[in-house]
Amino acid sequence: MAEHKFGAEDPQGSFSYGSSNGDGEAWNRPRKRNTYAFACTILASMTSILIGYDGGVMSGAAKFIQEDLNVSDVEIEILSGSINVYSLIGSAMAGRTSDYVGRRYTIVIAGAIFFVGALFMGLASNYALLTVGRFVAGIGTGYALMIAPVYSTEVAPASSRGFLTSFPEIFINAGVLLGYISNYGFSYLPLNLGWRFMLGIGAIPSVVLAIGVLAMPESPRWLVMQGRLGEARKVLYRTSESNDEAEDRLADIKEAAGIPPECDEDVVQVVKKQSSGSGVWKELLLHPTPTVRHILIAAVGIQFFQQASGVDTVVLYSPRIFAKAGLKSSEKQLLATVAVGFSKTVCVLVSIFYLDRFGRRPLLLASVGGMVLSLFTLATALLVVDNNPEGDVTWALIVCIVTGAAIGVAVNRLMSGLNSMTFISLYEAISISGAFYLYASIAFASWVFFFVMLPETQGRTLEDMDVLFGGYHKWRSATKKINHNHGGAVPDSSSNNSTASEALLASEGSSDKRLETP
Repeated sequence: MAEHKFGAEDPQGSFSYGSSNGDGEAWNRPRKRNTYAFACTILASMTSILIGYDGGVMSGAAKFIQEDLNVSDVEIEILSGSINVYSLIGSAMAGRTSDYVGRRYTIVIAGAIFFVGALFMGLASNYALLTVGRFVAGIGTGYALMIAPVYSTEVAPASSRGFLTSFPEIFINAGVLLGYISNYGFSYLPLNLGWRFMLGIGAIPSVVLAIGVLAMPESPRWLVMQGRLGEARKVLYRTSESNDEAEDRLADIKEAAGIPPECDEDVVQVVKKQSSGSGVWKELLLHPTPTVRHILIAAVGIQFFQQASGVDTVVLYSPRIFAKAGLKSSEKQLLATVAVGFSKTVCVLVSIFYLDRFGRRPLLLASVGGMVLSLFTLATALLVVDNNPEGDVTWALIVCIVTGAAIGVAVNRLMSGLNSMTFISLYEAISISGAFYLYASIAFASWVFFFVMLPETQGRTLEDMDVLFGGYHKWRSATKKINHNHGGAVPDSSSNNSTASEALLASEGSSDKRLETP
């Protein structure tokens, strides 16, 4: 690693926190929590507000669109859910775009695409133009889903990376809540104006975001990959907790880029590595090691079950569910959805703050267990309403829906799209209570899957992951063995070790070869 002289002006333009003695040793005083990295991550994560807003606002707008444009339930399903399928295209495009123009300008592009999509939807005079607007917004969704976590990971210091990289999820749920509030606020406008304002108003935050991002620094990793070491060092000194950490992060990124450790020029020539993406996919899918196969099954299972259990259908079709529960007024239905959005946002915040305290596995099992209970209760309450339409059990429905919607956190775009595009047809075929009994059964199956397949990964190194994964249900004995090797204690999650999630990012070219554990 290149030597950095402490006790002099550092690349931030401020006095260094360390000093060197004659032996070359340095003391390094920790800085206060890095507010600059915090602000950058918040701003980048605001792209997720646009994602959440689109999902939340569509739940109410769909009702007025159907009435104004006289479209069928199937057309509403396609309009609502297809954006999740379109986002796959955006995600695929965003990877290459971010490598070519940088992470920062990719966020600007995402905002611009959202702006165009919102204008199309807000000014649409027919269903065809609305569909075009949804397609454009879907591309923007894919861009935002990919770039916000990548930028946050590459900018955040090790000590707060886990917390800061959770911001996109927080902002998605905040966006859903804002969408619900927008629905209620604009529901009092004339029919032909209300839904257009609901959808079109999303163009405003996208402009603010695109302008604000220009004040952010570029990702230090992308700068190093372009050979701009001087600029990368300045960014790292501003976003790290200490000078030593900044130099360590720079050394790691240089190693990943194939730059010699002793190279310390401000601008260097970087040999572009040939992409081996197809080989990686072939190895991953056709010839995986037992460890990789276990991780792949676990990752796919998490994403499948979280969406197959109906999380996004509750978010997207809350007004219809409340209508089935007995709320006849559109305004009351939309106001009730605000409670869903508020509850969901609060619970996501709580889960994130307690993630490192209780561990990933206990929180996941507890949340899925709560979802099973709430979905079965919701289905039963809806069954009572179907058989007793004059009865008043609306209050029970509100409690169940709020609880159920608060649980789901992770998003899988494809499963979400399929679910959203079939929910109305599903409940018309097997009744709305039957639909939620189905979701509850899937949620129960997911609890069993998680209990058997997923070990606790908090504070584990890559070497630990190789032992934990690969034995499938035998991970408990592997955990005991690892703890014994560590002297009976789980490694501190704040130490400088690599995690499995960071390893996956590294393999995709989205992070360093060795990244510190959050």
